[in-house]
Amino acid sequence: MLRAILAFLFVVPGLAIARGPVATEVQWYTVLLDGRKVGQFENHREVRDALVVTTQAMRFELDRAGTRVTLSSVDTSEETLDGKPLAFTSETSMGGSEMKVNGRIQGGRMNVRIANAGASDERELDWPRGALLPEGQRLALLDAPLDEGATFRLLAFQAATLEAVEMTSIVGRSEMVALPGGRQRLTRVEQVTAFPGVQVRSTTWVDASREMRKLTVPTLGVELTLLACDEACATAPNQSTDVLARTLVRSPRPLRREELAGGLRYRLKPQTNGGRISLPDTSEQRVHSDGRHVIVEVRRDARHETAPAQPGDYAANDWLQSAAPEIVELAHRGAGDAHGDLDRMRNLEAFVRGFITRKTLGVGYASALEVARNPEGDCTEHAVLLAALGRALGIATRVVDGLAYAPDFAGAGHVFVPHAWVQAWVDGRWQGFDAALAGFDAGHIAFSSGDGDPLRFYQSLDLLGRLKLVRVETLDDGKRR
Repeated sequence: MLRAILAFLFVVPGLAIARGPVATEVQWYTVLLDGRKVGQFENHREVRDALVVTTQAMRFELDRAGTRVTLSSVDTSEETLDGKPLAFTSETSMGGSEMKVNGRIQGGRMNVRIANAGASDERELDWPRGALLPEGQRLALLDAPLDEGATFRLLAFQAATLEAVEMTSIVGRSEMVALPGGRQRLTRVEQVTAFPGVQVRSTTWVDASREMRKLTVPTLGVELTLLACDEACATAPNQSTDVLARTLVRSPRPLRREELAGGLRYRLKPQTNGGRISLPDTSEQRVHSDGRHVIVEVRRDARHETAPAQPGDYAANDWLQSAAPEIVELAHRGAGDAHGDLDRMRNLEAFVRGFITRKTLGVGYASALEVARNPEGDCTEHAVLLAALGRALGIATRVVDGLAYAPDFAGAGHVFVPHAWVQAWVDGRWQGFDAALAGFDAGHIAFSSGDGDPLRFYQSLDLLGRLKLVRVETLDDGKRR
């Protein structure tokens, strides 16, 4: 979740440097979550001979049930004076988990090197046709009209995922906007960024030279805001804000162990002005609406028909390094002498639960190889390691994110908390496995699934903090609770 926030912010500030072609420009921003300062953003543009070098550095701090997590990212790009992309670097760090991506573009191709958990991988990929790095975005935006109702689009390259995302901007009215340095008349621009699987809406305010002065994006049921200011303002001390506290969903009643082992029906609705709720069907979950609520039915042993496993569900990737010798060795050790994929996954589930000896919220989001080498973390670390171990044995797996029931969590009783677990393609259907808890049960509500890349979890990021659970019913006896 936290990496998803970070990645989004590194796509949007293409508007931040739309000034004249001077040798060096620096713009600072303070980062607020629900009005509390949590971080800083620096945009540095420098002209070196015939090159434009842009560096965008983000750093912010968030609390998770009393544990402070620091996130930082630095993206650097090299482009020609007319915006032709030449090279890029992206470095992210969160709670001790680090990843670095280097790329060089030539002849419509890019040579990329990815370093993670002490291992590196090199590959050659197509450069997305028409994709722009920050200087190319700046030049494109200089030509864009600021007339009310005008619409313009650009394709912004995202180095962290090696993908290009389309940004659509619709110009609104000019209005007075409060900034740390005083009120300014700015033009409002509504933006839609098409990330894989979800569209993220944001609002930007720009001045006459297209320089971004303010950005807001709905996050965790509140607003994440960037405000242009000076360095002293941007680097001022951060304020404590607990991101988990605002994402908890209270259960209307305690759930019994036998109910969780059977089936449950949930009636959900958005909080005030929360927008539409869209949840997926899975082998164990069915979703429909009665016009007022979204109704989610979950049963552990359900066999609803879903799309079968795809080749990518078996493959190693940058977060599930299932081909790494350390992961393969752990997979065989964890599976033991089990026969059949179901028994193998059950053994792996129990193995991961015991292997990760330090249960902590201080790890932001580690890859499977990082967890194998340093067995600590929360539900996400349990999930990525379990998914990678399954793939190492030839079992298709996905990492699922959503909510899970907890009788007690950080002092709160009977709540649903943000959670991650695994689905494995076993016996012709996707079945849930949860190494962080006592296994998968009907207390799990899925929001989305993916390949372990945290930047794919925008669906849950959009839903967290704006759901209300109004009723829970037992499927087994049909009685309302």
